[in-house]
Formats: sequence, structure tokens, C-alpha cells
Amino acid sequence: MDKVRGGDVAQLAHLFERHRVKLYNYYLRLTRNRWLSEDLVQEVFLRVLKYRHTFRGDGEFTMWMYHIARNVHRDYHAKWRHEQLSAGDQEEPAADDASAQDTLELDQSTRLLQEALARLPVEKRELLVLSRYQNLRYDVIAGILDCSTEAVKVRVHRAMNELRTIFLALSGEKTR
Repeated sequence: MDKVRGGDVAQLAHLFERHRVKLYNYYLRLTRNRWLSEDLVQEVFLRVLKYRHTFRGDGEFTMWMYHIARNVHRDYHAKWRHEQLSAGDQEEPAADDASAQDTLELDQSTRLLQEALARLPVEKRELLVLSRYQNLRYDVIAGILDCSTEAVKVRVHRAMNELRTIFLALSGEKTR
């Protein structure tokens, strides 16, 4: 990113290749829409290029990129709030490697988990996507959200509890 900031914009291609799948999966889990997720990833990298001068280099590029990604997602919802995603637009996240799910039971649990995740409020869904699916450390998430690491831990814990409750309700099991 330092090279991009310095004017070597061709280096943006390397950043795009390194981070596009993770960003796509992040958006796909938030929006459940393949086409929208692809568009949002493109918008992130357009903004990375546009705002490259604001990257200070003293923090992680990933944290800065996800901060931009959150703003892109928020801007999209502010602009298109009235549109609802149809169930037909739901897609599975892209895999980093090609692995097939072998059992129907695993497939059913995965669908239930995706449905439970989709029913969470977007703020809680985003926390879980960042921490569990994107595997970002809590201190990085705290930097993205501009809050303390302890606050992130508490929010993730609460989001996991709510996800568990929704998942169990969908699967027909009783909560404890």
C-alpha cells in the first residue's frame, strides 16, 4: 500500500488479488447477494485508490481496508435502503479452495447457520463476519469500529448468544 500511496497505482492489482475473496465473502455474508457483493468489492478498491493519500502506513492495511469496506456498505444502505433482497439472490460464499460438502446434514446445518446469521441485526452480523469468518483479531476489529478491544469482546459475545438462540429456534431445539 505504501507503493500505491506513493503513486505506483499498478501495485493496487496485487492488493486486489490478495484481499478480494475475503472482502467478497465479507459482503456476501452481510448482503446475501452475489452481484451486489462483487460491486461493493470493486467500490472498495476504487476508494482505496481515491483515498490512498489518507493511508498513514502506521497501522495495518487490513484495518484501513475494512474501515473503507464498512463505509461502502453503509453508503450503499443509505442510498438504497428501500430495496429488499429477494430470496432468489442468496448465494453461498466463495471458497478459497475447492472443497465439496459431503453430507446432507452438514449442508442443512450450514443453511440454518446462514439463515440465523441473516436474521441478526446488521451490526451484530458484521461483528461475527469480521471475527469468525474473516478471522480478524479483536484489536483489529476495535480499530475498524473505533472502540476498545473489550467492547468488541462483549459485543461479539452478545452477538454469538443471539445467533445461538436464533439457530436453535430455526433448528427446532429448545434454548437453555
